Amino acid sequence: MTSGSLERYETELTNPNLVILEMVADSKEDGTAQLAAKLFEHGRISDLDGFLRDVNSREHQMATGLPGGIGLPHARSEFVNEISIAVGITKFDHSLDFGAVDGPATVILLIATPASSFSAHLEVLATLARSLFKENYRESLRRAHDPEVIAELINSSLIFFDH
Repeated sequence: MTSGSLERYETELTNPNLVILEMVADSKEDGTAQLAAKLFEHGRISDLDGFLRDVNSREHQMATGLPGGIGLPHARSEFVNEISIAVGITKFDHSLDFGAVDGPATVILLIATPASSFSAHLEVLATLARSLFKENYRESLRRAHDPEVIAELINSSLIFFDH
């Protein structure tokens, strides 16, 4: 393949094709399934149902809501082809309950990591969480209204992550 944006997308953790704007979902499970479907559609995961079982199993162990309206569902799974992040920004006045003490989420980031990548999984979670604890970063994600900008915000926060 020639160098260009498509090649770049293959190596980045997320890209505009993995972003859902104005997301409306009935539940956190529905929202997670919509994001996982994007990962499956773009070849980041090999088995949609299998991956969702792993995510839901992880979700039952501990809530994945972060303060400031963030949902961070995640799983290491044998069905993940490459470490990836799908992003959902909910429609105005819509949110999903991921169990955060301060209320439901309007920004959802689904992190998919190959089962063998334990340290990479923790590194991505920790790095992303550090960025997400900054109010201006969360607001930038919410206000972007552009999949390119959202993908760039996520990828740039993980720029030092070697994958």
